[in-house]
Amino acid sequence: MTLTKAPQTKATPLLFEQSPRWVRAKVGDITVADSRRVLLVWEEDKVLPVYLFPREDVRTDLLRPSENPLPETHHGLASYWTLEIDGQLTENAAWTYAAAPPPEGEKLEGYIAFEWEAMDTWYEEEERVIAHPRDPYHRVDTRKSSRHVQVIAGGETLAESRRPKLVFETGLPTRYYLPPEDVQTDLLKPSETRTLCAYKGEAHYYSVMVDGEVHEDIAYTYPDPLPDNHQIRGLICFFNERADIHVDGERLERPTTQWS
Repeated sequence: MTLTKAPQTKATPLLFEQSPRWVRAKVGDITVADSRRVLLVWEEDKVLPVYLFPREDVRTDLLRPSENPLPETHHGLASYWTLEIDGQLTENAAWTYAAAPPPEGEKLEGYIAFEWEAMDTWYEEEERVIAHPRDPYHRVDTRKSSRHVQVIAGGETLAESRRPKLVFETGLPTRYYLPPEDVQTDLLKPSETRTLCAYKGEAHYYSVMVDGEVHEDIAYTYPDPLPDNHQIRGLICFFNERADIHVDGERLERPTTQWS
């Protein structure tokens, strides 16, 4: 499928394409949107796509115009809607593109998008989707390796392995997942931090104390990863941004990312 670029206007351009996936969004037991003809749309300067549902596939009876819209959230293209279910209001739960051009003859204002957190559960086909829609152009490839990986923080060697699994993920630095047996796990303190990844699952974090200095959330693991990335189950990965990682004797530069 080919991405279609919206014509240049005063608003920020959009990219969008038809998705072949059956997508549903629910609040409790109520299905708010259910469609086999969703669009995926990318806004400029935003990494993640969003689902757009045809109005006919949305419970529009649950929506009303928002009293306090967020004009800057979607580049001024959007009109915002409040979701009301059983008397509970979620303001700015949905939006429509009021001034966007048509893809293949249908105007984007005929579609409705929802903030991810405004829904309790999302499904593609019969499988639950977490964190955000999956981008069909985003890859996560895991490879066994025999590279010599050392992880150092505060002058202390936290891990050393010759059997890492390397994760190559679009837009991110290479990650080095190590067997717990090759990590000084006695130095790791479980953190309360949890994050969700649409491709890998729920990450649990560790902090490390070296010479009285705490290195917060320096490492993480996926104890129960999603089936697509089962190879990383239980392995421990240290952030390249927060530790000194040496690979085959060469110290890697610390990348600048959202985890820096």
